[in-house]
Amino acid sequence: MECAINLAEKLATFDQRWSPRTVSEFNGHDIMVVKVLGEFNWHSHPDTDDFFLVLKGTLDIEMREQTVTLGPGEMFIVPKGVEHRPVAREEVHMLLIEPTGTPNTGDRATAAKRQVI
Repeated sequence: MECAINLAEKLATFDQRWSPRTVSEFNGHDIMVVKVLGEFNWHSHPDTDDFFLVLKGTLDIEMREQTVTLGPGEMFIVPKGVEHRPVAREEVHMLLIEPTGTPNTGDRATAAKRQVI
């Protein structure tokens, strides 16, 4: 029988930032947690939307035409093909959902290696 997944406990198992950890899979998608701080690189995903749910902290999602600010419990979906970069002025904890194999940078050559916890 499967157990409930405690996201805070999973986040406590690592310190690396911008390195998502897969905690489960759902219909061909990775359910991941990640810690972030600072600015990520500008990128886009040509084939998939990008889902962000903030668990802790405040995150700006900068796009060329606007910035969306998210606090705990807030989510935003960047449409596929839209160039964006997450910016965290403090450490932010998030839940991400992406099709399995989606590179976090939009480019497989520079993407963080997927790790399951």
